[in-house]
Order: sequence, then C-alpha cells, then structure tokens
Amino acid sequence: MNDLIAKFKKLWVRSRGSEAKCFRENQACEGAFDHIDRGIFSVPLEQIVGSVGRYHDFDSQFKLKSHVPPDRLISVKQAMREGKSLPPVKLYKIKDEYYVLDGNHRIAAAKEFGRSEIMAKIVEFIPSSDTLENIIYREKSEFVEQTGLSHPINISEVGQYPYLLEQVGTHRAFLAGGEEPGATLKQAAENWYNTIYLPMTGIIEKGNLIASFPGRTLDDLYAYISFNQWEKGRTRHYGIGIDKLIPRDMEAFREKMANMNKGEYPEMLRSIMAFITMNVEAKREVKIVNKLFALPEVREVHSVHGSIDILVKIVLTRDLLSSDAEVIGQFVHEKVRQIDGIRSTQTLIPGASKIKN
Repeated sequence: MNDLIAKFKKLWVRSRGSEAKCFRENQACEGAFDHIDRGIFSVPLEQIVGSVGRYHDFDSQFKLKSHVPPDRLISVKQAMREGKSLPPVKLYKIKDEYYVLDGNHRIAAAKEFGRSEIMAKIVEFIPSSDTLENIIYREKSEFVEQTGLSHPINISEVGQYPYLLEQVGTHRAFLAGGEEPGATLKQAAENWYNTIYLPMTGIIEKGNLIASFPGRTLDDLYAYISFNQWEKGRTRHYGIGIDKLIPRDMEAFREKMANMNKGEYPEMLRSIMAFITMNVEAKREVKIVNKLFALPEVREVHSVHGSIDILVKIVLTRDLLSSDAEVIGQFVHEKVRQIDGIRSTQTLIPGASKIKN
C-alpha cells in the first residue's frame, strides 16, 4: 500500500511539473496580496512561467496541451503572421516571475515563433513574508515605484535601495537649485541613472573590481563605493588615490564625467612597486631565485652579499578599494612565503623614487 502511495505521489509531482505554474499557489506561498499597477512594459518571455486561471491547459514551456482545442491558438498565430496589431497581454508579477491573466494563447504563439519579449500590462503582487530576500525585494519595489526606473538595479543587502532613493532625492534638490527647477523625482532619477550611476558602474566594470567581491553584484559595489565616498564624515579604510578618480562630492563626480563616453572612463587599477628582502637556506638559494623569477609579478631578482641573501623587485596591480599593504601582504603570503627554503622576508615600499633609463 505504501509503495502504491509513493508511486502515485511521483506521478502527481511529475504531472504538475509539466504544467505552467499556478499563480494562486505562489501567491499563497509568498503571502503576496498587496498589489501595484506597474503599467505597460516589454517583458522577457522566459520570465512568464505560469497562468492565473489556465495553468492546466499549458505545459511549463507554454505549449498547448492535447486536451485543449487548438482553434484559438491557430487564429492568434495567423494574426501574428499577418502583422496584425494585438493588444498587450495582462500579467501578474511576483518577484521575477510573471503569470498570465489574459493572453495565454498570445504567449504560446510568441514562444512558438521564437520571440524573446512581449508587451504586457503588469500588476505586481508584493510578498509579505519577512525573509531576507523578501525584505530586499520590498525595498526594491518601493525604489522602483518612487523613481519609475525600469533599468535593472540588483542589490543583495538590506538598506541599500533606501540609500539609493536618498541619492536620487539629493540629486533632485541639486537640479531644482539650478539646471531643472521643476524636476520631479522621476525625472531626477532618470538623470541620476544616466549621469551618475552609469559612469560609476562603468568605472567599476573597467577595473574588473567585481572579481574581488564574489557573491556581490555590480550594484552592490556602486552602493558601497558611493556611500563611503559621498557620505560626509564617513571614515574609509580602503586605498589612497580614489579621491582623484571619484571626487568626494556626487555632483562634482557628475560634472567630471559629463563629457566622457564609456571608452574614456578612467582606470580604477593602479600599479604598486615594492622590494622584498629575504634570508634563505644557502643550499636552496639558486632554486629559490629561479622560482621567484618565474612569478609574473617579479621584475628583478638579485642574489646579494651581506645581511640579506636575496633582493626582489615586484610590481603589483591593485584597485582603489584596497591598500598597498593589503595587496603586498597577500602576494608575499600566498606566493613568496610558500616557496620552500625562505626563512624570513621584509617588504620595503618606496616613498619617493627617481629612476634613470
């Protein structure tokens, strides 16, 4: 009897998994009952995963099931082939998933024709359960509603969307004081996105800074850098030189970037030159010299006489959020001190240098 029940459950799960998702089930799971009319936007078809009332009639890829008469789908496909104008579909949204209220056949036809997007009138339902994901999502929803921005900004930390909203409000006040006295919050948001947010994220991308912060998004780094750089009285602990690249005033940064295109954005990476002195085991000195010279960061290696055995010149690359000491320390620990036979090291960072060719 138990085996029979288990088999039935497997068949039930398999059959449900082949259907389009049910909106009501997800709504109850998320506690998503408060809703906002978002207006008409283009929606990626891959994000339309279910239906409000007809999820039994379509599979998970929105192909019509065999028990449903195909007449309506055939007529919709014919209209699309003839280029007839069809009204936007109506969708319910929960987080990043969309469910069809009206227009199931138009979705099915569009997917069958290989289209990637469809125009839709969207009503968003806001999750109420207090998971970390949902708290961030509600903050994001409030940010989108206040600013009207449809550009994707994805933050993974609580409290950062409200901070970005404050930035937009500050920028609006700046515009109202000069350039655009009657600027609305939504107009200021679009201006902020194009003249402040995009240049800053462009600089971050150019420096490949995201590679040093696994699990974080580009937008996380924008929020972190801008908060630490533009919040007055904030003591920062990252590397020197960022003030020249990103002024400590948001509007000064905007002015600096005003006449630049993306290809001209300044480079966030900087070079560090340092010297390492070391004492080594005499029998291994030649092998150590060869291993050190093989490291791409090492430019010169000298075996010397006196109180030290080897002198090494290195050139490292760092981003402006790291200190010289952090980057050098990591290199020495992970690459130099791992070589057998090195007894001790000391790092020398030049304060001022003069070099002859």
